Amino acid sequence: MPLQTILNRKNDDSNRYPLFSTLWHAVDGCLYIFRDDYKRVYLILLATMLVDLDHLLATPIFSPNRCSINFHPLHTYYAMAAYAAMLFLPKTYKIIGLGLLLHMLTDLNDCVMTYLNCPQCLNKASARELVKWLVTATNA
Repeated sequence: MPLQTILNRKNDDSNRYPLFSTLWHAVDGCLYIFRDDYKRVYLILLATMLVDLDHLLATPIFSPNRCSINFHPLHTYYAMAAYAAMLFLPKTYKIIGLGLLLHMLTDLNDCVMTYLNCPQCLNKASARELVKWLVTATNA
């Protein structure tokens, strides 16, 4: 199914509370993969959202049409390489790295959605070429 079709679908009741749904899926995943340690893993994954504190260094702090990828210090390609390298470290670091990479994927998804709705909004984005390639690849 093309990405644009997914974006144009009407929300149903199961998607009425997306944040709750996302948090619940994270708990569910932690229960399934880390049965013995799911509470600690869930808390670590939630803590990886603190990576967004680097948004406080930007001016303005929030801009609805800004792509975070490769804009904020902890959202750069170099930082993502470090997060990927963490997957090869002991368990706690693996979980942190996984959480940070999942966070980067959600931010990249946000960039793609912004691009689909307003391509000119990302004219100055440093990740514009990556976003354009993703949109082209998913719509092909």
